[in-house]
Amino acid sequence: MMQLQDILFSQGFGTRRICCGLVQQGLVRVVMNGAPAVCLDPTARFAEDGLVFEVQGETWSYQERAYLMVHKPAGFECSQKPSTYPSVYTLLPGPLRTRGGGAAAGVQAVGRLDQDTTGLLLMSDDGKFIHRLTSPRHHVPKVYEVQVKHPLDEKQVSRLLAGVVLDDDPKPVKAQACSAEGEHHLKLTLTEGKYHQVKRMVAAVGNRVEGLHRSSVGSIFLTPDLPPGQWRWLTQDEVASLTQKAPG
Repeated sequence: MMQLQDILFSQGFGTRRICCGLVQQGLVRVVMNGAPAVCLDPTARFAEDGLVFEVQGETWSYQERAYLMVHKPAGFECSQKPSTYPSVYTLLPGPLRTRGGGAAAGVQAVGRLDQDTTGLLLMSDDGKFIHRLTSPRHHVPKVYEVQVKHPLDEKQVSRLLAGVVLDDDPKPVKAQACSAEGEHHLKLTLTEGKYHQVKRMVAAVGNRVEGLHRSSVGSIFLTPDLPPGQWRWLTQDEVASLTQKAPG
């Protein structure tokens, strides 16, 4: 069991002093027996598992670790300190950006998408989870829907599957899966994430990316009920499916 002020601190509601003040000012209500009740004692202890509370009228559930799905729109940078466009982190509530405290506070993007790329972006404050999904050693597939400028042909698809050489790596880079879904629509599956990889691979076969959307990471697909700019918690089953080892 944890003190209420420590629970609020761990979830990103500010420093311990700020969290203590929120409680003392009557701005925190803890849901007990299905009904929220004001708690004025910052040192009151509660079991974390399944705990639901309200802070300034907003309902939160305790999460030991944060695992999120974000539908990234175009025009956002996957950086805490963006250079030109708004940060994708501004799409999240403040507590998710500051939970845990310390120098590496808040959730981090699991890999990056270019500012003009849309689609599925996972975020977490679990370092092991992030490493597992981003390390090339684990071969986690990412599926991209690619709109290209010039009509596709079988030669381009075959070259992407066989491997193309990028200017910064003499080793050929190939798609795990690749198919033409239309004259200008390519479906591409990669298991690594080099800088501008999709755009550079498509350019290497004589075409050009006009639109790029990531539809899935591992077993997780961007659900149609999540509009651009919105986020949701991953379910326990979804997290388990991303972290379990592949058979064999």
